[in-house]
Amino acid sequence: MSMLLEPYTLRQLTLPNRIAVSPMCQYSAVDGLANDWHLVHLGSRAVGGAGLVITEAVAVTADGRITAEDLGLWDDAQITPLQRITRFITAQGAVPGIQLAHAGRKASTYRPWLGKHGSVKVEEGGWHPVGPSPIAFDPQHTPPRALHASEIQDVVEAFVASAKRALEAGFKVVEVHAAHGYLLHQFLSPLSNQRQDEYGSCFENRIRLTLQVVEAVREVWPAELPLFVRVSATDWVEDGWNPDETVELARRLRALGVDLIDVSSGGTSANAEIPTGPGYQTRFAERVRKEAEIATGTVGMITEPAQAEHILRTGQADVILLARELLRDPYWPLHADDDLGGHKATWPAQYQRATSRASPIHESDLRD
Repeated sequence: MSMLLEPYTLRQLTLPNRIAVSPMCQYSAVDGLANDWHLVHLGSRAVGGAGLVITEAVAVTADGRITAEDLGLWDDAQITPLQRITRFITAQGAVPGIQLAHAGRKASTYRPWLGKHGSVKVEEGGWHPVGPSPIAFDPQHTPPRALHASEIQDVVEAFVASAKRALEAGFKVVEVHAAHGYLLHQFLSPLSNQRQDEYGSCFENRIRLTLQVVEAVREVWPAELPLFVRVSATDWVEDGWNPDETVELARRLRALGVDLIDVSSGGTSANAEIPTGPGYQTRFAERVRKEAEIATGTVGMITEPAQAEHILRTGQADVILLARELLRDPYWPLHADDDLGGHKATWPAQYQRATSRASPIHESDLRD
């Protein structure tokens, strides 16, 4: 029997399978508001059989957006458009999840398909980014303004306020984004954090903000619902954030009530050399799972159902997160069921005649 297609329970929430849609930025919102694109993008993956559908990185403040076109949840007006999406995802039998984030020094950038790199200037509609220290991501990015201690507490409160709105919007899983070189990861990594106060210098100080955010979100997130944290296990740079620190952070997060660590890597250094390949990040998820004794999710160049099944059966992770593969094939989970012989997944009734090898398809079946 396939582990990939078996239900998986965290707290009092049961996912129908262990396949999750990894957060993928769409750069398609106006004023942080979800629209038809987000409904179709996320909804189609729910129709395709994913057990957990997680939004793109949703900004907790306006200046925390990666681009001006990112989703946001810093205002009550942004709740209702998301409710439409969570209702649809739920109606397909999937679980809606949301990733809450602040881009920090990587904010105010261009949408990637414009072919421009670096920061959007204020006079062009951008804004001045903030971060732990005034160190730019690369020469094309504007050096951020270092946050004052009082402003750091504002960040914590912004995550809390957005988590409350996420609950009202109908989400059942919330993930705090502390990876990929965004604000919380910027505080974690000595490459981007050169503060000398209580939020910088030593390991204990660098992890302080992430712990404060997670603890505060856990307090307002229902006890029966799970809380995830996404981390970058390594900066892939000497003297950067490393796997040993990731394991210790995971132990602290588990003690605060985190249920799953979503393990990725990289994002803080523009010059990092990352040795990519099939399943190249699973070893980090496995180490966190075993040494920190917490459930993990893994992501990164996982393309085949048998590969995903092997990861689960060998104890490398508990949940498989897919991104590019679900862009190529939104129905990957349903095809995986066929490949693995699980017979657990069901095509939507509207599609069943077209997908059944035993049923002939007539022209009348396909008419509008």
